Formats: sequence, structure tokens, C-alpha cells
Amino acid sequence: MAIDLTGRRAIVCASSSGLGRGCAEALARAGASVVLNGRDETRLKQTAIDLVSAETGVDVIPVAGDITDPDTQERLLEACPEPDILVNNNGGPPIGDFRTLDRADMEAGLRANMLAPIEMIQRVIDGMAARRFGRIVNITSVTVKMPISGLDLSSGARAGLTSFLAGIARDVAGDNVTINQLMPGYFDTERSRGGLRARAERLGRPIEELAAERLATIPAGRLGAPAEFGHACAFLCSPQAGFITGQNLLMDGGIFRSAF
Repeated sequence: MAIDLTGRRAIVCASSSGLGRGCAEALARAGASVVLNGRDETRLKQTAIDLVSAETGVDVIPVAGDITDPDTQERLLEACPEPDILVNNNGGPPIGDFRTLDRADMEAGLRANMLAPIEMIQRVIDGMAARRFGRIVNITSVTVKMPISGLDLSSGARAGLTSFLAGIARDVAGDNVTINQLMPGYFDTERSRGGLRARAERLGRPIEELAAERLATIPAGRLGAPAEFGHACAFLCSPQAGFITGQNLLMDGGIFRSAF
């Protein structure tokens, strides 16, 4: 199935690397102009160059900054005043015992993984509805369905976002605006590798052993690739996916064991 997003405009948050970059690249290859975002300006600019060099033929605009900052949000909308597509993404809090979290930690986690996505949606949803086309994809996590100790703040904030948007998704469905979540498991990203290194150092164990144990939990027998995650995002952003809304698509290689 060919996905054609020619003429569409997309904002992809936290897209200088990893899953966000996978989404941005897939959207660009499908014909959408893309506004990239990330906190590392050097990496962000290189990602923009890479997407242009891939001969996508679309405009790629980098906007550096923390997506939780209202100024960054404003500059994203200045770069793309009438987005057809919004992909919300942000890194989660580091793994840790919930007993060590103070109020500032919890507020920061909520800002990053619940409040900022909602604020971005507030800024774009009415315009999408007026233009009769909108696709909003929120990158959450398999831990929303399968909580993991140590990721409590991340899981809680993302679950809150999911529930917050469930009714809203139905409210705007008649305007051809969809809101869905992509829920990744273990993917081959720098963040995932960094987390594995930190765990190996903390436990004093070889990283190879921990990597093998992780793979053993994945029925597919491998890590996911950011590119295939991007393809799923591009499909949810396509005209063909207009009848899918308020859904949570697991991309975890079968880790979450459930019939429903």
C-alpha cells in the first residue's frame, strides 16, 4: 500500500534521533514537509541534512529546544502554522525507585510526558478540524499496559495522557481528525542502549549478558528498528487510517501477552 502525504505538513517532536527520527523520515519519504525538534541543536541540524540528502524532496525545518518550554512550542508553530500531522514524543524520566522522587521530579515527568503533548494538541486541534484533516500520534510505551518497576513516573504520565485523550479523540473524529498512540517495546535506539549500559554498571554485570536476557523476553527474538516504527506512524497519519482513532498500537515484538 502506497502512503502519499504529498502537500501535508508535519511537526515531529523529539525527532533528532531514535523513534522520533524514524517517524520524521517515514513522513518525509511519504511526501510530507517536516518540522523537526530536539534539544541537541547540532544533532538536530544533522538530522535535517540527512533527511534532505535522502532525496525526499520535501522541506525539512529544524527547531531546537525543549518541547516542554512554551517558547519552543510557539517556535514550532511559527515554523508550521497549519500542521496536518502532529507526532508527540519525548524522552521519559530515568529509571529509579519511586521513593526517591521528590515533587520537582514528579512535576518534570508529568510536564514531559503528559502536559507538553496536551499543550501541543490544544494548539493544533481546532485548525485541523477546520481544515477537515488531522492526524495526531502520541509515542507512549508498552509500559502503559505492562508497568515496569522503576519506570513508574514515565508509565503513569503516559497512561494519564492516554486516558485524557480518549474522549477527545471521539469528539473530533467527525472532523476527520484522529488521535492514536504508538506503544513501543524494546527498539534499537541510543536511549535503549544507554539504559542497558547504565544497568550493567549499576549491577556490575556484563552488558552482553543483560542484552541477551532482554532479547530472551521478546518473542520476535530481536529488537525493533526505528524505521519500522516510522512506517507504522506514517500509516496512522495517512488518509487510509481515517477510520482508526482512540487506539493504542503495541509495537513490542509480542512482549505483552494478551488476547485483547
